[in-house]
Amino acid sequence: MLLVAAALGGQAEAQGCGGSYVVQTGETLSMIAERYYQDAGKWTVIQSSNLDQIGSDPNTVRAGMRLHLRCINGLPVGLDAATSVTVKPEKATSAARAVAGDMAPGQDRITILTGSDLWPFADKSLPEGGMLTEVVRAAMGAANPAQGFAIHWIDDWSAHQDPLLSNRLLDIGFPWPKPDCTTAPEVYGCVNLLFSAPMFEMLILLFVDRTRPISFHSAADFQGKTLCQPAGLDTALFEQQGRNWLEAGVITLETPATAEACLSMLVEGTVDGVVLNEFQGRRKVKDLGLEDRVMVADGQPISVDGAHMVVHKSHPDGQALLAMFNRGLEEIRANGTYQQIIDAHMTRVWAGL
Repeated sequence: MLLVAAALGGQAEAQGCGGSYVVQTGETLSMIAERYYQDAGKWTVIQSSNLDQIGSDPNTVRAGMRLHLRCINGLPVGLDAATSVTVKPEKATSAARAVAGDMAPGQDRITILTGSDLWPFADKSLPEGGMLTEVVRAAMGAANPAQGFAIHWIDDWSAHQDPLLSNRLLDIGFPWPKPDCTTAPEVYGCVNLLFSAPMFEMLILLFVDRTRPISFHSAADFQGKTLCQPAGLDTALFEQQGRNWLEAGVITLETPATAEACLSMLVEGTVDGVVLNEFQGRRKVKDLGLEDRVMVADGQPISVDGAHMVVHKSHPDGQALLAMFNRGLEEIRANGTYQQIIDAHMTRVWAGL
């Protein structure tokens, strides 16, 4: 029986904040974040909430753009279309509950692979197992496969794509970014995997030491640098879009087992930057007490990645499995369940950062 910690409790607090804001001439995302969140570093919050307009380059923000500013810890206030937001603080609990609706009798149920330590998307200690775990469960529930489905947790991410999915020891897995197969058709994901529709888009950021910062405006900024990314995470972002940073020797990449190890190497001076998704990176920096030492690099994100369900191309039912999942995902988007899940988790995420 799969167990996930239940972690919601405490009193609900209603507050009216957030809303829309029209960018003024000369403003940058950092300026808007400083004014409305009292923290210039929250420019990434604004970008990630408005990727459909801003895209991957925060410098493309222009006067006249109407941006959505998410409510975080009661800020911002006084904007148009502010909404009443209910925040339920997380409360640790020793109780665990069996995940309902994703187990079914029989040997042929669909097996879904994920792992922990990918906050806030997938982690057994999070409410509902993380934001995307809840999305997956809701989408699969909407698709309602006759044979049922089971979510399996294996925390060695480096084993997920190969050998676990490649040998069909499990059927499908999440969450994985989809590489740009037009510019990097030779990377593992393009050669071996099929991808669902995206479940969520996230910024992949560079975290640097405040005492010896580097920025990212072009590939020249990384020439000769040593970057760090935890083992098992996708490295295609270093090769796609004409980068070829690894193959051409532009960067050296260290891949220890954990994000904590990468951040330790950063403050020790053995690497120049750590590449993590925005939420995981900010959370790890806070948990390790490194907020006065580690910051997000100036410039632009390393990448904007979608989070997908994947299946190995050798799976005989791979296309059908992804089509079924996509139908379920489309249904929960249409009926509002998807947005309810995202809003509930993201409210907790930003309140805790």
